[in-house]
Amino acid sequence: QVQLVESGGGVVQPGGSLRLVCAASGFTFSLYTMSWYRQAPGKERELVASIGSVGGRTNYADSVKGRFTISRDNAKNTVSLQMNSLKPDDTAVYYCNVWVERGRYWGQGTQVTVSS
Repeated sequence: QVQLVESGGGVVQPGGSLRLVCAASGFTFSLYTMSWYRQAPGKERELVASIGSVGGRTNYADSVKGRFTISRDNAKNTVSLQMNSLKPDDTAVYYCNVWVERGRYWGQGTQVTVSS
């Protein structure tokens, strides 16, 4: 079955960096767009970034443009989110996401806390 496992979250000071990684299995990874979402306490889940299957076309939320970079390694079935210049507003649980023919799948999430 489809499995998405996130790692790399933690606590970081404002201005710091973190790299999140999502390991995927159970589907042909290279054929599908992969996305990162986040959900802060009391807020709706929002799209952070996505990367296409062909050509790796990327899309970012306005709030993270220029600070976050999404990338994928089709040989390793992983998608990463490099987060630089982190702000307290980036504090959230970050989720990996994929839509396949069988449905939409989420990872368990990884907590990112930006605090001094």
